[in-house]
Amino acid sequence: MSEVRFLIHGSADNVGVATADIKAEEDVVGLYMDSQKTVELKAEEEIPLGHKIALCDVNVGDSIIKYGHDIGKVVVPIKKGDHVHIHNLKTRRW
Repeated sequence: MSEVRFLIHGSADNVGVATADIKAEEDVVGLYMDSQKTVELKAEEEIPLGHKIALCDVNVGDSIIKYGHDIGKVVVPIKKGDHVHIHNLKTRRW
């Protein structure tokens, strides 16, 4: 098995968190912390250490779920493997 490059805290999450810098077009393995199940996907963009990677396609207005909680709404369509950050995600607080 390849090295785990991102972690997913729970099965409800639609993003993982990079545990190392990930290059664009890199095939990477993630680990669900609640089940120890692994998932593989291709990073469509560079994902810096500590940043989020999309586990599935997400539409404008949908929620990003991290740690089992809604952390914000999508403002630009996000594809599986995309970098999820302030350019495509906005907090629901403001």
